[in-house]
Amino acid sequence: MRIILLVWFAAMTLTSCHAQTAGRAQAGAVQAQRLRTGAEVLMGKEKIVDGETAVAVVGNQTSIVGSTHLVDTLLACGIHVTKIFCPEHGFRGTAAAGAHVDNSSDPKTGLPIISLYGKNKKPTPEQLQGVDCVVFDLQDVGCRFYTYISTLHYVMEACAERSIPLVVLDRPNPNGHYADGPVLDTAKYRSFVGMHPVPIVYGMTIGEYAQMINGEGWLKGGIRCDLTVVPMEGYRRDSVGYELPVAPSPNLRTAHAVALYPSLCLFEGTHCGVGRGTDWPFEWVTYGADTLDLRQEEAPAQFSLKYLMEMYRRVPKGQFFLKSNFFEKLAGGGDLRKQIESGMSEEEIRATWQPGLEEFKKIREKYLIYSE
Repeated sequence: MRIILLVWFAAMTLTSCHAQTAGRAQAGAVQAQRLRTGAEVLMGKEKIVDGETAVAVVGNQTSIVGSTHLVDTLLACGIHVTKIFCPEHGFRGTAAAGAHVDNSSDPKTGLPIISLYGKNKKPTPEQLQGVDCVVFDLQDVGCRFYTYISTLHYVMEACAERSIPLVVLDRPNPNGHYADGPVLDTAKYRSFVGMHPVPIVYGMTIGEYAQMINGEGWLKGGIRCDLTVVPMEGYRRDSVGYELPVAPSPNLRTAHAVALYPSLCLFEGTHCGVGRGTDWPFEWVTYGADTLDLRQEEAPAQFSLKYLMEMYRRVPKGQFFLKSNFFEKLAGGGDLRKQIESGMSEEEIRATWQPGLEEFKKIREKYLIYSE
């Protein structure tokens, strides 16, 4: 069977689609005029698509074109969408972090929804049976332990194994203006919250990251995915403070929380809380009655250890880190915990990860799409 890669749609087919979606894109109009996501760019290109191409979409609540969901937009344009794959937090983004997400069906379209979180992190051959092309559209936040890039890895691997083309629709990285933190030791600490030898903050869009996974041979056996990235228009890597139109997950509700997330997520490996279940997740830290309120504090311009080290000083000795190695998995190695416990300063600790960080930046250069 001849497989036609879905990248762009025929202009005539899309004329009516534009009429339906143009009026819905007024929210955030100032940002939309200067930046168009890969999904929006996709809708304006002029290449023929075989109407019989069976398409699977990897998406969630962030997969929008204007204010219309990508799946609804594709269906309205006559594209043969057959199923949906969803990551952690589910298709509508309502599941809590770590919560089991069941397979289901979309009430609006009736399409089957297959969860890629839990035991089934990688699409199986049976789940990809009859699929000619996969479209991936998830809003990342640029942190190694944010699991959407792990889902990307497994989707790429499954597509490569079955020779199915993958199209990644690029979106801005709200933490894309810097790269920082220790590089993951994949030999000892590889997990779903860290699969690749990258720093905690890697400074790449998800499309650029997909190119790096392919180019560096990180898929099983070094296989390569038939990958196409649809880049954004009007995006600059040095853009600071980009506010996402849709929360990428239930506990990242504000631009401030997204900016603090790289520095605060390490608390998930401690006995401290980060505001889950409150109105300010990832904007404060608690240990019993002791609180570090960051709601009015300007987020740091880089990954910072100051919050972690401040709470470590406050908590009774031996009661800070979890007994499991989850902190080590988040940090990417065993050194950071030991460094904090030994009393090293943040400046001294930062110096230890600089060689690995600089080496990563050299590798990263090969895959960057956007200018500073």
